[in-house]
Amino acid sequence: MNTLEVYGLSKSFGSQKVIDGVSFTVPENCVYGFIGVNGAGKTTTMKMIVGLLKADGGTIDVCGERVSFGATKTNRFIGYLPDVPEFYGYMCPGDYLKLCGEIVGLDDKVSKTRISELLELVGLEKANKKIAGFSRGMKQRLGVAQALLGEPKLLICDEPTSALDPIGRKEILDILQRIKGRTTVVFSTHILSDVERICDRVAVLSKGKIALETSIDSLKTRRNSKSVTLEFAEEVDADEVARVLTANGLPLEKCEVGERSIESLLLEAVK
Repeated sequence: MNTLEVYGLSKSFGSQKVIDGVSFTVPENCVYGFIGVNGAGKTTTMKMIVGLLKADGGTIDVCGERVSFGATKTNRFIGYLPDVPEFYGYMCPGDYLKLCGEIVGLDDKVSKTRISELLELVGLEKANKKIAGFSRGMKQRLGVAQALLGEPKLLICDEPTSALDPIGRKEILDILQRIKGRTTVVFSTHILSDVERICDRVAVLSKGKIALETSIDSLKTRRNSKSVTLEFAEEVDADEVARVLTANGLPLEKCEVGERSIESLLLEAVK
């Protein structure tokens, strides 16, 4: 069963087309990496999934139900961590999560147990100081706890490791690793190593389109192939390089002009 299904999604801002016919599916309990350079359209796509932006075309289904702009029905399945989460700085983490539980209607007893579990999960069980004094990494971890408070079937994290130091990045990835198999996770990033570490599947978003969608095992196999792909703007350049390689006894399987390999598309999307 697929937790998330996106088909033919498109979005423009004025004359600029940001998302152009994007389609992908995320299986249940999968950790799905959404890769792309800054400005590729990752955040735009995620905001459409949670109904904060209206799509120009296409459909989005979460747990078999259609997402509608401005409606929150499907959001009962979703936990969302924006790229820069905001908090009430004068509160301690436990009090803040308690407030969030009250807002979504959690039973007090259930909320208390859940908050205790989540603070332990994200390593903030002993952090009793005000949120205003938290580091960026601590705030990100609290944001993950907030997103998981309602036990969502789909957790969406928009660049959760962005602007974190190596230790902070590891802490967030460790948390996502620990919930693997308990909920479906979609997280965006431009850091390929983060995806390689914890993901089951990956999609590369480039210029508003899905340039590559595959399993992480398949991607690792492809990247481990003992070959080098060269691209040339002009046919004459390719012919000259092919001549030199052949003259020096180097194997040459194929020489293409105007074609881009999957590997080069991936490198373009994450460089």
